[in-house]
Amino acid sequence: QVQLAESGGGLVQAGGSLRLTCEASGSTLSLNTFGWYRQAPGKEREWVAKISRGGSTDYVDSVKGRFSISRDNARNAVSLQMNGLKPEDTAVYLCFVNQFSQTYWGQGTQVTVSS
Repeated sequence: QVQLAESGGGLVQAGGSLRLTCEASGSTLSLNTFGWYRQAPGKEREWVAKISRGGSTDYVDSVKGRFSISRDNARNAVSLQMNGLKPEDTAVYLCFVNQFSQTYWGQGTQVTVSS
């Protein structure tokens, strides 16, 4: 089993920045793709960004150029640097990691962007 703990959410004005971090613990061998989803009230969960073990990254179009994902394999951690935040980025951000055929999820951290 893998446990994920997110941190770094909060309230920020439009145009501001936040950095989310997610750390894995438990059985952390062979962690593969790390990433983030988000879920806004009344909306479906949306994939935001992912990073492979080797460092390849991908982003949903709406955050390209504003968000940057990185990982620290030694710490079993992933970060999401969010710049130029917009009110539409407001959501609960959930970290995930793939290990073999399993996907593990964090509890989520709230990001609120005021206009």
